Amino acid sequence: MNFYQHPTAVIDPGASIGAGSKVWHFAHVCSGAEIGKDCILGQNTFIADNVRLGDHVKVQNNVSIYAGTIVEDDVFLGPSAVLTNVTNPRSQINRHALYESILLRRGATVGANATIVCGVTIGRYAFIAAGSTVTRDVPDYALVAGCPARFSGWMSRHGHRMEPDSSGLMTCPESGLRYRVIDGHCRCLDLDEEAPLPAELGNAEYSYRHFRREHRP
Repeated sequence: MNFYQHPTAVIDPGASIGAGSKVWHFAHVCSGAEIGKDCILGQNTFIADNVRLGDHVKVQNNVSIYAGTIVEDDVFLGPSAVLTNVTNPRSQINRHALYESILLRRGATVGANATIVCGVTIGRYAFIAAGSTVTRDVPDYALVAGCPARFSGWMSRHGHRMEPDSSGLMTCPESGLRYRVIDGHCRCLDLDEEAPLPAELGNAEYSYRHFRREHRP
């Protein structure tokens, strides 16, 4: 076994778990689930059959991921985040063959206690604020908040809210990577959305509040 399994965790036969991943206390991974390498499944997490997690995915405590959900690389799911798979559930109606999927694109963050309603796509490096309820697709790099969640600005790959200068250019205060909205879509000018983060940009030295203080208007 090339991954870590806590003694209280349950991994059903047929589940696939990549090298370096860690499955912590009371987690349950069902047969047919596919977990990538270097993932973390926190305490009391549940990964259903027919769920795919990419590499370097972090699933915090008390998160259940239901059948049909696809989670790409580098996604973060905060504590007690909720993902659904039926729009109109009824106890008396069997809709097991009609599960609706959720797609979490590369690098997205879902904050603590946020709810993602099934049938939506969360874009690359999008940021779902804690406690939000997402009922529609979220664009790449978008920050959404509220119930229902609404667009609130653009977030850098490092998780900083960005403000455009007079030319429309946005710069991440932590990484220095530049961004611009082109035809309604936010794009990084210095690094392709599918490219891995350079190693030298992967270690944080200052907190989020530090940058907010330094760059407050």
